[in-house]
Amino acid sequence: MKIGIAVFPGSNCDRDVHHVLNRIVGIPADFIWHTKDRISGYDAMIIPGGFAFGDRLRAGIIAAHSPIMQEVKRMAKDGVPVLGICNGFQILVESELLPGALMMNDSLRFVCRWTRVRVENNSTPFTSQFAKKQAFDIPVAHGEGRYVADSAMLKELKKNKQIVLQYSNDDPNGSTDLIAAVCNEQGNVMGMMPHPERASESLISPTGSNDAIAIFKSLARYLQEVQRAVA
Repeated sequence: MKIGIAVFPGSNCDRDVHHVLNRIVGIPADFIWHTKDRISGYDAMIIPGGFAFGDRLRAGIIAAHSPIMQEVKRMAKDGVPVLGICNGFQILVESELLPGALMMNDSLRFVCRWTRVRVENNSTPFTSQFAKKQAFDIPVAHGEGRYVADSAMLKELKKNKQIVLQYSNDDPNGSTDLIAAVCNEQGNVMGMMPHPERASESLISPTGSNDAIAIFKSLARYLQEVQRAVA
């Protein structure tokens, strides 16, 4: 079992994810540079947070055309789990792997603070270790984190159970329907704006809770179950 972590010019949360996977969850994870156009031997992919290419045009749009994303698209089509965090969420949206759009926060300011989210769908590879409606603390750090979907798309998201996480107490960015994370219809691709890698150790949590690590533990459990199924 091995997980790939895509690295773009400007990624700055890749090492955090690498640390959590390798040293806390216990899953081998490798960095993969964005120019890599052939990927094999990985059971899941994570697109970390940061400022890919400095967000020169808009967040995620240049990274979406990097060679690695063609491989990520292929893997996603084959059912491989793909998780995008913050800038990774933006990249997945710009790559058309996830619906909707991500725009400037309604405050027009960069927001960096802890918030609280609620689990709306615990049937994905990334949320199976949560109880449905479970709430947990997690930080956000973004300037373009406002998830936007029109009424027709929102109806489809609800119908297909693609809304995975919602902000429970307050909305740090003005997202449609308080959306903090969405998945594709198949459930194997998820993008989330909050940072679970920054909330996976109780030592750095202001509340002493590290419930967010269940994002990565859910992925680990899913991959273990897949391995057992094919053994």
